[in-house]
Amino acid sequence: MGNTIRKSTDGISDFLKLESAGGLLLMAAAVLALIFSNSPLRHAYEDLLKIPVEVRFGSLIVAKPLLLWINDGLMAIFFLLVGLEVKREVLEGELSTPAQIVLPVVAGVGGMVVPALIYLIINRGNGAALNGWAIPTATDIAFALGILSLLGDRVPVSLKIFLTAVAIADDLGAIVIIALFYTADLSITMLLFAVGAIAVLIALNLLKITRIAPYVIVGVILWVFVLKSGVHATLAGVAIAFAVPLRTKDAHGHAPLHQLEHSLHPWVAFGVLPIFAFANAGVSFAGVTLAALAAPLPLGIAAGLFVGKLVGVCGASAALVRLGLARLPEGVSWPQLVGVAALCGVGFTMSLFIGSLAFEGPEYFTPLRLGVIAGSTLSGVTGYLFLRFASGHSSTTPSHGAN
Repeated sequence: MGNTIRKSTDGISDFLKLESAGGLLLMAAAVLALIFSNSPLRHAYEDLLKIPVEVRFGSLIVAKPLLLWINDGLMAIFFLLVGLEVKREVLEGELSTPAQIVLPVVAGVGGMVVPALIYLIINRGNGAALNGWAIPTATDIAFALGILSLLGDRVPVSLKIFLTAVAIADDLGAIVIIALFYTADLSITMLLFAVGAIAVLIALNLLKITRIAPYVIVGVILWVFVLKSGVHATLAGVAIAFAVPLRTKDAHGHAPLHQLEHSLHPWVAFGVLPIFAFANAGVSFAGVTLAALAAPLPLGIAAGLFVGKLVGVCGASAALVRLGLARLPEGVSWPQLVGVAALCGVGFTMSLFIGSLAFEGPEYFTPLRLGVIAGSTLSGVTGYLFLRFASGHSSTTPSHGAN
């Protein structure tokens, strides 16, 4: 029992360290994109993302500019990792019991509903802009944990775990939103092929196949079918993740899910997400005024992330605690919870990604990115300041295994 708890504790510690370091690299990639977009290198940056890339399998052709290969291909790997994390947390982690799941999940739901409502109110009557209602519902866990890492031991481990659980709940919500609301015209034939590939993945699980290779091979085929079906290709990553076994152990004593998650995590943290940030965060500030930021679309995104997340996460958490249905994580004060609620408004990569699904026209690129960058920056700075000066930060003894 002691070894199991120790392994779980080590796993949480490694996860937080990796996410924090990846978050700092993510910030650097975003800053680099902004520098490129506001320098003589702007056209080279834009031309790089427009490079056509084509893969052909006989008569089957997948041809996209580099930017879409990043958004549809690399982000499928990211969602594969998200799916693995969600499955692990639900089956054996911080979301595995009602006592553990209620506060972060309800806080996550509050942190999705309130930002969406704020966005819709600000953009009411604004036709096409209403399609972006889901943009401020996201939380960028790597970016948020990167900011937390700047605070060192001022932040209890239990608070970092709470933030991670809320972000995972948000990710799960984002998966549902993408599946239901951001799909193109559907190809029934390709959908049927995709269903067949998912059936093969399920069969591999039921047959207790523990080698990762068969899941990856079928997963790549599934990705192509999903891409061609009109459903967003990143959802293929989630389907693969849910099929990878957790309970069955391989010959070396490692659960296949843990093995794949451990292998993917550094590639996603130090490769996929920074590349995505570099490709999507570039926005030119030439001619941009405060009036442009005050336009309904960027204002709705920024207010949703900054105000909506803080109010939604705090409000839902306070309601549960006051009703006696949950309690604050051990060693965490209310000011610290407010700080973490603010950090949940750092949407960045996830908000940019959902925005790329909501709006295809180039006229939306600048206001979308302005709103995401403004809202995420305000949220990050506010969260950092609250946590930096919050009272009770000396209560940093982690409570692993606490309900």
